[in-house]
Amino acid sequence: MCIRMAQTLMISLLTDLELLDLDLQNFFFKHLVQTSSCFRGGNGPGSNRVKEEAGASYRFFICTFPALIMAQTSVPNGSVCSRSETNNIVSFRSRAEMLKEDFGSQLVHQADCFLVQSATAIGTKSSKDMHLNGKTSSVPSRDLSEVKAPHEKGKNFQERESLLDQLLEVNHIQTIQHMFVALLILFVISTLIVDYIDEGRLVLDFELLSFAFGKLQWVLTTWLAMFVGTLFVPYYLLSHWTRNYQTARHHQPNNTRPKPLLPAPLGITVLYAVSYLAFQLLGLGMFPLYYVVKFDLPPASRFIVIIEQVRFMMKTHSFVRENIPKCMYIKDSQVVFPSLSQYLYFLFCPTLIYRDAYPRTPKIRWAYVGIKFAQVLGCLFYTYYIFTRLCIPMYKNIHNEPFTIKVLVLNIFHSILPGILIFFLAFFSFLHCWLNMFAEMLRFADRMFYEDWWNCTSFSQYFRKWNVVVHDWLFHYVYRDFLRVFPRRFRVAATLSVFLLSAVIHEYILTVCFGFFYPVLFFLFICFGMVLKFLLDGENKGPVYNIMLWAKLFLGQGVLLSLYSQEWYARIHCPPAQGVLWDTVVPRSWSCYQWG
Repeated sequence: MCIRMAQTLMISLLTDLELLDLDLQNFFFKHLVQTSSCFRGGNGPGSNRVKEEAGASYRFFICTFPALIMAQTSVPNGSVCSRSETNNIVSFRSRAEMLKEDFGSQLVHQADCFLVQSATAIGTKSSKDMHLNGKTSSVPSRDLSEVKAPHEKGKNFQERESLLDQLLEVNHIQTIQHMFVALLILFVISTLIVDYIDEGRLVLDFELLSFAFGKLQWVLTTWLAMFVGTLFVPYYLLSHWTRNYQTARHHQPNNTRPKPLLPAPLGITVLYAVSYLAFQLLGLGMFPLYYVVKFDLPPASRFIVIIEQVRFMMKTHSFVRENIPKCMYIKDSQVVFPSLSQYLYFLFCPTLIYRDAYPRTPKIRWAYVGIKFAQVLGCLFYTYYIFTRLCIPMYKNIHNEPFTIKVLVLNIFHSILPGILIFFLAFFSFLHCWLNMFAEMLRFADRMFYEDWWNCTSFSQYFRKWNVVVHDWLFHYVYRDFLRVFPRRFRVAATLSVFLLSAVIHEYILTVCFGFFYPVLFFLFICFGMVLKFLLDGENKGPVYNIMLWAKLFLGQGVLLSLYSQEWYARIHCPPAQGVLWDTVVPRSWSCYQWG
């Protein structure tokens, strides 16, 4: 199955791009045909020798294909390739490398399965033989599942680049990036011209940025407190629990075998569990929220604190969740508790899934780090000019005008352009530039922070590919753990729990950042995202479904920007309607504007 798929893909690459000479194409097709015929052969006399030859032929094809592609696509006799040919070569190289990685990982997976099955069969046979011979072993038999690594079926980290880094090597994709830069330049020029006409001078104070990122000293203080607590409290709680658990486990009577999933002793385990939950709820939960409200931090500063709060809580859960099974299932002599440096590296590396080690790059490209940091700053100023030129003039005086359904609809559609631009900038600045910048500084090799979500044809694909970092955490620690506790027939309930938790966290972040409760995003998550996920969760392919997905994304960004902007200015210009509780729960924009 795997070999047939690889053959089909290789033939498609050769015939579509036509980068090889005709003689080389015939040579490879000959090897493919021989390999296919040999593997389809039966189990008759000499079939093993034939299959070995076929395997050697196929391995020769797989190993020599990328090298011949590189040699064939190099510049011959000092000639110069055209730009289109160079783009085709770069695109083909990236596709060949991706295919090679996928094929190699499938081979490794099949080999691992074969070894595990063989070891299980040998162990079963040995135990049966010992029983028949009347022999007993002093070491109790153990399941392979009992000694396997707790993350054997979890996320597989491997060295790979971000998708945009590969695509931006192609000039056609670079041109799209140049268009956004040109638009930023026009925003800057228009702002300078308007300010000069209105004020008679150039205004370069960036008042909106200074307001949004104000009181940074309290942001730094709160972050340092959260970081120190996250670094030491969960680590030493888990370390002490591990020692106590192993001591109690190995001091039990010899005639009783400890059950891995039963805490021993129960009292100590409950004590450590209560301490850990108290730190999560009070230390990481209430403490940052208290400082945000007490010092009345502005929106962007609040966003930094709350995002870091959620990140630390998710990383802490992953660290505890991945290490507890090792301490419960494996013998004391085999337990190697992670070092503090390993945990510290995990707190900064761009992933939410803990591992003792990750694939690393050989060196740090500081020029790459500088470029990504400059792009983050560029996206920040881009967002500033979008709000200054497109959003604030539309909404700052809306409370003085008659408000009708027509005005509401027009505001939503007028907000689609700035909304989708902010959406693109948030994706590019954080999921691509910011995470790649930290990955490069930490030599973290797995850069797949997102997939090709722009090609999705359903919301089910979009939710999986938009933010791979968060999706991996939700999949492993919410969805899969839910199915470990409840039967497999509750898959729909597991999916609903993922959607509900994600919607609650997103709404919590926006509520704290804006300072008011307006569950627009929660409503879109539950009533549209989840419903469309179940209704259109089939193999929807084709451009029509992709167009429908983009239309929904565009409209959703317009709705979010329009309604949140109206509520923000209603909180500024309109007094509270009734009591504090009523004003907190009910949006003020509903009673503020003059409905015509």
